[in-house]
Amino acid sequence: MNIAIIGATGFVGSAVLNETLNRGYEVTAIARDTSKITVKSEKLTLVTADVYDTEALAKVLKGHDAAVNTFNAGWSNPNLYDDFIKGSESIQEATKLAGVKRLLVVGGAGSLEIAPGVQLVDSPQFPAEWKTGASAARDYLNVIKRENNLDWTFLSPAIHLHPGTRTGAFRLGTDQPVFDADHKSEISVEDMAIAILNELEQGQFIRRRFTLGY
Repeated sequence: MNIAIIGATGFVGSAVLNETLNRGYEVTAIARDTSKITVKSEKLTLVTADVYDTEALAKVLKGHDAAVNTFNAGWSNPNLYDDFIKGSESIQEATKLAGVKRLLVVGGAGSLEIAPGVQLVDSPQFPAEWKTGASAARDYLNVIKRENNLDWTFLSPAIHLHPGTRTGAFRLGTDQPVFDADHKSEISVEDMAIAILNELEQGQFIRRRFTLGY
């Protein structure tokens, strides 16, 4: 498989890059500044690209078997909401223009349901500093749900996503958080990368959202 990773220098993107290379796949790492990528591999191609330039991005994506969107518009960006939606829609359109059928989008946990009809981002305990970005990811999920030409998958991480270890010992869910015995919803970014590659290989959640946790 030949995989394009958009946002490959980010927290999630870099973990996905490592997992993809570890599985022996050909990888194109796409970022605003690829000089941040220090890993070396003959299977790795670095490409500097702007996600808002849809046609240019489509040219980069052409010929790949799958694209992984780990794009983040920047938590301190004053235009975070609009830029996230714009960038995500541009990536979606570029993927179609490139003729790439498979798109996996890494979104947020904010759209997970913590009670019937209640999403995490709308709960009183949700941190205010994360609300704009989480709302953007939630609203983009509603956008991609209308996409009928791509085999898309949307991944919502556990409520607490953190650096950690690669265990492979996690559970999957769909629209509600996956909680452990202590009612914690958490996952390491290394294990989330495993889940992303597993999904690309197995296609368990085509045109669906899924989540995970310990």
